[in-house]
Amino acid sequence: MFKEFKEFAMRGNVLDMAVGIIIGAAFGVIVKSLVADILMPPIGLLLGNVDFSNLFVVLKDGATAAAPYASLADAQAAGAVTINYGVFANHVISFLIVAFAVFMLVRGMNKLKRKEEEKPAEPPKPSDEVLLLTEIRDALKK
Repeated sequence: MFKEFKEFAMRGNVLDMAVGIIIGAAFGVIVKSLVADILMPPIGLLLGNVDFSNLFVVLKDGATAAAPYASLADAQAAGAVTINYGVFANHVISFLIVAFAVFMLVRGMNKLKRKEEEKPAEPPKPSDEVLLLTEIRDALKK
């Protein structure tokens, strides 16, 4: 069983998939930071100093403190039940960035594949009969 597992784990597809998952996770962290730290602050500033990570609706006050809460962290610390639509907006934007990056990667790979397919195919080698007839013709010419 160990030998079968080793063969499975060492196959090229499994290793490629593992590398893809690791790179994807690292890319996800970068995109999350891009959205939260680079894109959303100027967008929030343009919309009147809105901090998207603190946009939420309180469904039920917390046990330790009542609404209003200054931030989402305060509401969560008080045990309030909230709908965090600002955090959701950040995640949607992150997803769109990742989806666009993957789209561009797949598009580039498809272009390379099409170029490969467009290359003229090597003409097929003549059959044995044609080669034999060619030899006979050449011998008769001599």
